[in-house]
Amino acid sequence: MIRTLLITDADEVILDPSFDRIFAPDVKWYWVDFNQPTEEERQLLATRFNFHPLEIEDCFHFLQRPKLEYYEDHSFFVLHAIEEETLDSLEVNLFVSNSFLVSYHEHMVNELDTVWKLFSKTNQHRPHLSLEITHKIMDKIVDAYFPIVHSLEDQIFALEGRYENKGGDKGIIEDIFDIRSDLLELARTVIPMRDLLYRVLESKRLSIQEHRKAFFQDIYDHLIKLSGMIEYNREMTSELRENFVSLNSYRMNNIMKTLTVITTIFMPLTFIAGVYGMNFENMPELRWKYGYFLTLGAMLLIGVSMGIWFKKKRWFEE
Repeated sequence: MIRTLLITDADEVILDPSFDRIFAPDVKWYWVDFNQPTEEERQLLATRFNFHPLEIEDCFHFLQRPKLEYYEDHSFFVLHAIEEETLDSLEVNLFVSNSFLVSYHEHMVNELDTVWKLFSKTNQHRPHLSLEITHKIMDKIVDAYFPIVHSLEDQIFALEGRYENKGGDKGIIEDIFDIRSDLLELARTVIPMRDLLYRVLESKRLSIQEHRKAFFQDIYDHLIKLSGMIEYNREMTSELRENFVSLNSYRMNNIMKTLTVITTIFMPLTFIAGVYGMNFENMPELRWKYGYFLTLGAMLLIGVSMGIWFKKKRWFEE
């Protein structure tokens, strides 16, 4: 689907005219949005706009990093929004010039749709309208990162309470790795977007008015904050993982200590039972009237004595 917004020399705002109308001589600015375009619509990037083949190739193939490139009469942006449920990156491509803005995205991007609805109500053309819209799209995309990061933070804090389960929660370690994987996926988007905004701020080729630089600086500050939050949360998951491993090692050591105490106590008892269980004929103790009771008493005495000795050595303390 292609939707268009244009402004004429008479400052008349026309929404969704015919596609060819944007090339009329009385049009001084237009925005064309390729929203999940068909194959036929995709070809218009080359046949009607004559964009560089490398730009068009970037639109048709998903890029792993946001970027900014300069061409003779426009700048080309690759931005990444994030799908909240799956954390998949949604690519948004922008061709930005003083006289036009062309946006291209093969998935529905709510942030861009919000900006479209906002600027479709504009009633006048401004000198840097294309850059203003570009800023607003960036701002909405970056603002949408925060709920995702906060949601992952909540999941991390929820994990801490599960350590109170003395039986151990085997699902904790899987959840920790899932959260770390999600944080890594976010970092792959947030950090390149941060680098992109830094390049925008330092650019000499983008005609950004000095008072408007503060708005891009605000987005850059948000991305720095997001980068810090992601790094902090990754450190938190590392500590949780180490704590989980340490706690389970501690529990395992206590179990092994208990088993060792029990085994040690039963060793002499097993030895006595083994000796008198051989049933040799020349074993005079087997014919004692009270031999069975004396042996049981001796085994009981040995077991109790060793238990008292282990208790004094504090082997039973956790």
